[in-house]
Amino acid sequence: MRRIRIALVVAALFAGAAVSLHAEALVPPGTPIVMTLDQSVSSKDARTGQKVDCTVAQNVVVGGKTVIPKGSKGSCSVASVQASGHLKTPAKLWLKIDSIEVNGKAYTVSTRWSGQTGPSHNKRNVVAIGGGTAAGAIIGALAGGGKGAAIGAAAGAGAGTAGAAMTGKKDITFPAETKLRFTTKTEIVLK
Repeated sequence: MRRIRIALVVAALFAGAAVSLHAEALVPPGTPIVMTLDQSVSSKDARTGQKVDCTVAQNVVVGGKTVIPKGSKGSCSVASVQASGHLKTPAKLWLKIDSIEVNGKAYTVSTRWSGQTGPSHNKRNVVAIGGGTAAGAIIGALAGGGKGAAIGAAAGAGAGTAGAAMTGKKDITFPAETKLRFTTKTEIVLK
């Protein structure tokens, strides 16, 4: 009986040694990963799903151990994009990490999106259109009285709207070397 116990203990020790030789590194959900974009991408012409090459910008450390080294190659993609509209549609550009290569092996990665949505155009457009309306009404009133004020207000509103439409586009561009911070959604098992 004693020999069986000793044999089991020895077998357990060898099994433990074998497991440690093939240890896995676990990257838990919620782990930040900073990526540097290797190419530029813009809301003006990007498409959802478009691939964007990237590189890990700093070591990813878990439990005091570097599990993903700085400089590891990665692949991001455009998760959500919208070009800026002239009057009311703000631009947006959001990316996600698809994979990262560690020690020659690519690992699928699921992250929260990182990016930006532009500000609303509404306030600026209201000011431009309203200012054009007021200016037109004043000029029309001076030129033709009450009827001229109405005509001038309509013309001023049209000019203000045209001005807002001409100057309203504000697309988002991330040039090459832009750093984006992502957070893992699921565990990554690195072998």
